[in-house]
Amino acid sequence: MTIALRRRLLAEFVGTALLVTAVVGSGIMAATLSPGDVGVQLLENSIATAFALGALILIFGPVSGAHFNPVVSAADWFLGRRTGTGLTARDLGGYVVAQVLGAIAGSVLANLMFDLAAVDLSGKDRAAGHLWLGEVVATTGLILLIFALARSGRAAVAPAAVGAYIGAAYWFTSSTSFANPAVTIGRAFTDTFAGIAPTSVPGFVLAQLVGLAVGVGLLAALYPDAGTAADQVVVPTDDAAVSRRS
Repeated sequence: MTIALRRRLLAEFVGTALLVTAVVGSGIMAATLSPGDVGVQLLENSIATAFALGALILIFGPVSGAHFNPVVSAADWFLGRRTGTGLTARDLGGYVVAQVLGAIAGSVLANLMFDLAAVDLSGKDRAAGHLWLGEVVATTGLILLIFALARSGRAAVAPAAVGAYIGAAYWFTSSTSFANPAVTIGRAFTDTFAGIAPTSVPGFVLAQLVGLAVGVGLLAALYPDAGTAADQVVVPTDDAAVSRRS
């Protein structure tokens, strides 16, 4: 029996909000503690984000799957649509709305925690071809990782693996690996270390959608039956499975 949609949407909203709070809040703290040293700031920001993401997947995964990301949800719907294992179209629409609203709420929360204006649109321009390429690479890798874990029955290690990947991708991609349209939108609402100018958001989101397409294409080539495990992304959300583990 699948967990009620309202519970899953609440988990996606709160989980995405806390993820963005961690990203933005740790960026503000890093800039405060290490002024003038961007490398150290990025290190502090990436470590906090990686650990927070892993913890949030552990908390919310058994309820919603802990997608926190429209491209993950879209891939789940697309790959599982023929076998009935992924999200339905209705679920997908609800997940995306919950994730975007949660991301905005998370940015506002981080701003307020550090005594900043609740909403302060970012002035940090990130519109450049090499940054968009970085987003394609980061998003492609994320999709491959998540669905390869599900396909091989290793969804249980997703919290550590996904957190580690995002933490590493901060450093090996030119864009510092947003890899998430909802988080990208949310980060436009803070003019701090982790912010992105609203005018730069469309380019990043488009690059992430390209990464989604590339990732799904590679999955189809590498794991033709990946869709059969779509209900294991990121963490199983079946009530019976939850009961067996409790």
